[in-house]
Amino acid sequence: MSRRLLAFAVAFGLLGAGGSEVAGNKIDFMRDGGGVPPTDFAFRRTGRGSNGDWAVVRDATASTGLAIEQSSRDATENRYPLAIYKPASLKNVEIGASFKLIAGAAQSAGLAFRLMDTGNYYVVAANALEGRVDLYRFGDGERERIAGTEADVVRDRWQSLRVVVEGDHVTVALDKRLLFMAWDRGLLKDGRIALWTEEDTVARFDQLEIIPHPWQEHD
Repeated sequence: MSRRLLAFAVAFGLLGAGGSEVAGNKIDFMRDGGGVPPTDFAFRRTGRGSNGDWAVVRDATASTGLAIEQSSRDATENRYPLAIYKPASLKNVEIGASFKLIAGAAQSAGLAFRLMDTGNYYVVAANALEGRVDLYRFGDGERERIAGTEADVVRDRWQSLRVVVEGDHVTVALDKRLLFMAWDRGLLKDGRIALWTEEDTVARFDQLEIIPHPWQEHD
């Protein structure tokens, strides 16, 4: 295992190290209770159609009994609802969350980062229909796959997704298993972080964690 790969594995906690509020880590979306959208998020979408229906819902299987759900079944093609976390704009960051795919034909949800606007950002998307996790870059609303791999993505079960973004490096893990590393220089500025779904996917998210990372370009 290379030194950089080993460092990322340790950062993920995959080899025994570990790493809410942006400064601390886990984001508290429970304070407003259930049945309403979480106040620290803005709700937008890439493409056409609705922005989605986002709310905090009860889920006995979630870590605290509550989760953020996107429940719209709008099947407009190339529609990607976004729940954008407003308090932070970051370039280098570690992001983690649990997700559960509930319904819909697209069966795809993930984590967006370096979001400049709704047409320009990266997203790591887990797709149960294709059995894959992929890194995409959106440019002017058009999606391009940067990297990805086959993975055991399933419906109706909580799974964890974790992403480390540093400079032009992106490292991705599913269920604490390191999947792949990718390199891309298309978007190298600060941007927002968002929960992301595709078309008619109904999905829930839990345990969103955001950890800013220091970075030196010569590392």
